[in-house]
Amino acid sequence: MSFNIQTILSELGVENVNNGTSTGRETSGKGAVIESYSPVDGKLIGKVTTTTNEEYENVLAKSQEAFKSWRMVPAPQRGEIVRQFGDKLREKKDALGKLVSYEMGKSLQEGWGEVQEMIDICDFAVGLSRQLYGLTMHSERPMHRMYEQWHPLGVVGIISAFNFPVAVWSWNTAIAWVCGDVCIWKPSEKTPLCGIACQNIFAEVLRDNDLPEGICCLVNGDREVGEWLSNDKRIPLISATGSTRMGQKVGEAVARRLGKSLLELGGNNAIIITENADLDSTLVGAVFGAVGTAGQRCTSTRRLIIHESKYDEVKEKLAKAYGQLRIGDPLDTHNHVGPLIDTMAVEMYENALEKIAKEGGTMVVKGERLEGSGYESGCYVKPCIAEVENDYEIVCTETFAPILYLIRYKDLDEAIDMQNAVPQGLSSAIMTTNMREAERFLSAAGSDCGIANVNIGTSGAEIGGAFGGEKETGGGRESGSDAWKAYMRRQTNTINYSTQLPLAQGIKFDL
Repeated sequence: MSFNIQTILSELGVENVNNGTSTGRETSGKGAVIESYSPVDGKLIGKVTTTTNEEYENVLAKSQEAFKSWRMVPAPQRGEIVRQFGDKLREKKDALGKLVSYEMGKSLQEGWGEVQEMIDICDFAVGLSRQLYGLTMHSERPMHRMYEQWHPLGVVGIISAFNFPVAVWSWNTAIAWVCGDVCIWKPSEKTPLCGIACQNIFAEVLRDNDLPEGICCLVNGDREVGEWLSNDKRIPLISATGSTRMGQKVGEAVARRLGKSLLELGGNNAIIITENADLDSTLVGAVFGAVGTAGQRCTSTRRLIIHESKYDEVKEKLAKAYGQLRIGDPLDTHNHVGPLIDTMAVEMYENALEKIAKEGGTMVVKGERLEGSGYESGCYVKPCIAEVENDYEIVCTETFAPILYLIRYKDLDEAIDMQNAVPQGLSSAIMTTNMREAERFLSAAGSDCGIANVNIGTSGAEIGGAFGGEKETGGGRESGSDAWKAYMRRQTNTINYSTQLPLAQGIKFDL
């Protein structure tokens, strides 16, 4: 590792033992302790206390109180607070990016890139704070005006996953703040120190502007704390990122109380490689999509659906490229692939390899758990490639690991059917220089995913577009475009400036 992690933790205000509950500047630590170990080297980084029910109730009370004043702050002024947060992130980008990489295990470049996403969404939210538009409609009644406006929802609960331990929180909270909401964040128990660091950074903004407790809150713990949020009628919106199984439980709990949920769940993303594809750019997009973040992105490339005329050539090029991958410490910028998040993830990877063989798949590049010098944490695996059929049970299941499936097709309709034949619907791509193929893929008869790309891979997204997917991916949208509407409530208004009271639809009611 090329830096001293203790120096980084000190810069971010992360201590050996950290209070895991916060309402902004104030913190408390009454619960049991979570220990955070790095998948990079297996060493203990630090500890965080979990949130007790008593602490949770205090957080809710502070949040509800803060909302009363925060909602009345003009949106552009709320945007100014987010702008200041973005500037703080610029100052802390190097340190926070290194913590993300060390605690989660992604490459240092990806760690810095994740913090840049936070900065970008802050910039986007600042502009958005002056663009929370409603509509004006013509009334059927004379001397009446109709319009709609958007109001803040209230307390927003955010449950995030380990693979993007800071960016996904910021996608939600930066938008929610400019919309006038206050936020309670439960980070993944696998990356709790990233949550502590972010809370510390925003606490500086709260202090500089003398803002009340409750605008930015933090809770920590396991599934139980997530259930408190999901079942709490005082929280009108829960935004949850994670597995489909987790999202089903969250969605069910929130729906039972008729709340709103924004779910960003699993993906099973495919690239269709047509006979007209540029194979040089295709190779880059496919390999990075499959092995980046060790295959632990929800947008990671899981399947390559390859035209039969190009199949053998693509397979050969991929095998050669995989032979050149360097696996090891992600903080060493010479390495391409880092570790999985923990040994449980490694076991899931190994189970998937067994299922591939059992269902009849053939390995092109064999996978295995790596041992020896540099792999002491037990979290490193070898990215692998398997030839399969699209209807294998394991192929239809998202495995959060660097496993890439190769599937052969004859015509584009067959390829699109394969692309859409899995339960998930997050990201998709087609590689082609043929305009007709590209447009068909993007048409209503094409990809059924929330993201559909042409001549770029499935992995990664810019914050300007709405991020999310269909089917078992959950249907939620975060980040850009008009995703802000999920954090607000729509109100239709009719104003009568006449001296009469005409009723709609011409109804007569004389007294």
